[in-house]
Amino acid sequence: MMNLKPIFTALLLSAIAVSGCRKANLDVDTSSANGSASGEVSGVWAKGSTQIIKGDITIPAGKSLTIEEGVTVLMDTIAKPEIIVKGNLYSMGTAENPVKFTVNDAYKTPAKKFGKMWGGILAAPTCTELVLDHTILEYGGNTTSDASTSVKQGLYKAVAGENLPALWFSNVNGKLIVVNSIVRNFQEDCTYIEGGKIIFANNTFYTTGVTGGEAMNFKSGCLADVGFNIVYSANTNALKLSNSGDRNPQAYIIAYNNTMVNTGWRRPSAKGGSVWLESNVHADLYNNLFANTRFGIKRDTKSTEDKRTVISNNLYYGYDQTTVDQFQPSKDIVGGVNEIISTKAGDNDPKFVNYPVSTPVLNADFNTAWDFHLQSGSPALNHGKTDFIRHHAAGITIAGVGVTYNSPDPANYIGAFGTK
Repeated sequence: MMNLKPIFTALLLSAIAVSGCRKANLDVDTSSANGSASGEVSGVWAKGSTQIIKGDITIPAGKSLTIEEGVTVLMDTIAKPEIIVKGNLYSMGTAENPVKFTVNDAYKTPAKKFGKMWGGILAAPTCTELVLDHTILEYGGNTTSDASTSVKQGLYKAVAGENLPALWFSNVNGKLIVVNSIVRNFQEDCTYIEGGKIIFANNTFYTTGVTGGEAMNFKSGCLADVGFNIVYSANTNALKLSNSGDRNPQAYIIAYNNTMVNTGWRRPSAKGGSVWLESNVHADLYNNLFANTRFGIKRDTKSTEDKRTVISNNLYYGYDQTTVDQFQPSKDIVGGVNEIISTKAGDNDPKFVNYPVSTPVLNADFNTAWDFHLQSGSPALNHGKTDFIRHHAAGITIAGVGVTYNSPDPANYIGAFGTK
């Protein structure tokens, strides 16, 4: 008679092994089709798919998630998920088919214009590469609680009651690329960056910040090139540049050819309003256009910028005298060289193709039909500086997708856009 005991034993062990394998990979989503996810995810979300995020997701250390063009990442507004990146994240949209991190259209109401319906993308120190290319982040910025994954894991500020940024990155040896993307409808900061080799270029930031928040917030450990971005009505600053945090290297930010409009007015009691410098940050600022912003470039007089900081060839426009008056260089308002600035309201009109410069400074609603290119005769044309060094002119190579991203060349005009 055949001895069935070994067969039953083998089948039992096989079943246990399969069960264990299934359990270990239960939350790992490597599917190419539409799907839903919570827990651990990695692999590829394929072109054009919709991924429904039902709870906090984590890309494990040593693994990667690649999101192809046209993917919609739909957040559950009850669970308000956080995206924890311990491995690497590559969000690779295109101009025609961007990747979108969003919520159901039914929730995109005027009452919800400052989001708070999901968390943000939080990259732990083990994240070595993160790319957002042609990616839209919108309607997030949830407030943390003691039950939040980010709080439990000691990520971001690791306390309850913090409004999450759209993006937090924290590896001084990592590589961070944010290009051709849009961040909108967030409760507070758009980005909060604590280190890395960084390019931020050709991005748009608008309708963010209820009681505070910056568009781009850089701390110590950052070597960043920031160019050709437009920031509209950030609650506080378009750029907060600081060496706080005691990380190496010293924060050195090169910001050039950015357009800032109406920033800072919705938080009048706070520091800054356009560009804020503090804590021995090394910042070079060229060819930036300030239109109806609250202040121009402002410093913390108790903790000033590095003495090597260079400010040159920026343009300041104020529709009314109040705005013009607060641009003027003083102890805390930093003046540069070859600046286009006057003491009279209405001078230096940048002549935007389609934007009414009389728009109230407290307006936070962005009209996507506005066009911030320059008309012929703009004083911003042919006044840009182009002979300065950038950190990443030779490029940052992202091994996970085999792409090298270069900091864009500076333009001979001021602002993010020249003529059409």
